Amino acid sequence: MNPVKIIGILLIAGGVLGLALGGFSYTKETHKASLGPIAFSVQEKETVNVPLWASIAAIVAGAGVLVMGARKA
Repeated sequence: MNPVKIIGILLIAGGVLGLALGGFSYTKETHKASLGPIAFSVQEKETVNVPLWASIAAIVAGAGVLVMGARKA
């Protein structure tokens, strides 16, 4: 497999995941205070929403990359 096909497949897979999940979340840990050897930390849950248009654009771009890669070869 050449790198162009891999990029196309990754774009399509990312677009499909964006459509299926709609976003993702992660936990961010911040240190609010430190008093000598004791450190207080706070964990915040952040959510990132993936827009519908971005997912569709990734699928279309991935398909385009695959088609252009197939025509070149």
